[in-house]
Amino acid sequence: MSKPQTDRSPDLRRLRDEGYDIEVRERHLLVKSAPYLNAKGEVQRGTLVMEFTCAGDVVSTPPSHVAFFIGETPCHQNGMPMNEIITGSQPTTVDAESALVINHTFSAKPIEGPYPDFYLKTLRYISMVSGPVDPSIKPQTFPVYETSPDESIFVCPDTATSRAGITEASLKLAIGKVGLVGLGGTGSYILDLVAKTPVKEIHLWDVDIFLNHNAFRAPGAASIEELRAKLPKVEYYATKYAKMRRGIIPHPTAITEANVEELKQMSFVFLSMDGGAVKKLIVEKLLEWGIPFIDVGMGLSLSKGAITGILSVTACTKDKNDHAQSSISFVEGEKDNAYSRNIQVADLNALNAALAVIKWKKLLGFYHDFGHEHSITFTLDGNKLMNGDCP
Repeated sequence: MSKPQTDRSPDLRRLRDEGYDIEVRERHLLVKSAPYLNAKGEVQRGTLVMEFTCAGDVVSTPPSHVAFFIGETPCHQNGMPMNEIITGSQPTTVDAESALVINHTFSAKPIEGPYPDFYLKTLRYISMVSGPVDPSIKPQTFPVYETSPDESIFVCPDTATSRAGITEASLKLAIGKVGLVGLGGTGSYILDLVAKTPVKEIHLWDVDIFLNHNAFRAPGAASIEELRAKLPKVEYYATKYAKMRRGIIPHPTAITEANVEELKQMSFVFLSMDGGAVKKLIVEKLLEWGIPFIDVGMGLSLSKGAITGILSVTACTKDKNDHAQSSISFVEGEKDNAYSRNIQVADLNALNAALAVIKWKKLLGFYHDFGHEHSITFTLDGNKLMNGDCP
């Protein structure tokens, strides 16, 4: 029998996502840290054990109403054993291969029919065993554990999505490959936001080295050792985000005419790069291939000792791209653009990235999109957010 995958068994996934400490051991499901009272009225934590069968790598419905327990005898507040569910209390090996020994056997038949899944069966037994315990002592301990590559793109499960009940919406973001061209200030924040979505692969292109000035307009905090290492930006960020997720592929090179074909494999592309002939080439190729993309930009200047300017986000899809040439800046090396001199504006980088990623999520149906805008500008000094290029 193949080992079940928690992510592919909705009842097990729900238990895990709600904070229960579960383990699949051979033919048994273990739900750990269940609080109960012993005969002395002391709070203890035990393990609920239930046998299961599989259909492929998905757990089937519970084969019976019986459960087992590892721990002392669960008691009521008066110290009397829970004989209403305990049918046996002797150490018994239920699985020799995994050396799984239980102390008690439970029997609590559901009122109507068999248990439909292990989520409801677990909650029924936990409610009985933990009933006498102070309600502030929870069975959910939210353990941190590592998933397998077969289970999830994330190293640790994304319990935030499931707890919020937005799994169905989040799955719309699970596209194949997303390319990020340019990992400057805005590009690095785009990576930070996209890395927390279920995209299968994130490809990074940038030829630059991660230096001191980059650290002051990048997510998180770089250590002095990391700065001294002078890694390529793509290697630095790939290592950072590999702690959280799989599928980040660094390309320590710039996109040029020689390798622009690499973008042809992408499902979506973010452009966070300076203008010029290469950017124009990339845009033309993406339009030719019908690959949707978003371009971000900043036009900043110093005025009377303070910074002013405009942020821009331009989205192009297979169905809406007639605005690309007029909305995207292809100017290279603007002398009056303070941003081109690496001015430190991490807040504007983060805002520009957030606007771009929000639009990307709209295009994929994660967010409602009533305006269908394909260009967005934010004017700093007047705090004006404007939409344009609507169908």
